[in-house]
Amino acid sequence: MAKGHRSQIKRERNAQKDTRPSAKLSYARVSVQKACFVLDAIRGKNVQTALAILEYNPRYASSIIKKLLQSAIANAENNNGMNTENLYIAECYANKGPTMKRVQPRARGRAYRIEKRMSHITIVLDEKK
Repeated sequence: MAKGHRSQIKRERNAQKDTRPSAKLSYARVSVQKACFVLDAIRGKNVQTALAILEYNPRYASSIIKKLLQSAIANAENNNGMNTENLYIAECYANKGPTMKRVQPRARGRAYRIEKRMSHITIVLDEKK
């Protein structure tokens, strides 16, 4: 059982919270593996370079991640008052989401399963010191 009053517990929990600006997209209709190809290309870069990379990347996931990065930049500007020239991508990762299972009819009365995978994509920004 936790020690202390509920408000004290909440205060301690919020003190440990990460204050870096971030954006999260849940249930993106792209597999984790395909999203990670794009995320690996922008990890550690500053935001202007990352946006340029995403603009000309032919993969489908790059359009989703570009929108997410623009959202994270807006969060940094409006919520944290950060300057966009100093921002870089501190963390970006994709976690596995639920899988939609569909059935594809095949020859001789058989059925093959099609798995439509989803992912949860997170981008965390930080300011260069």
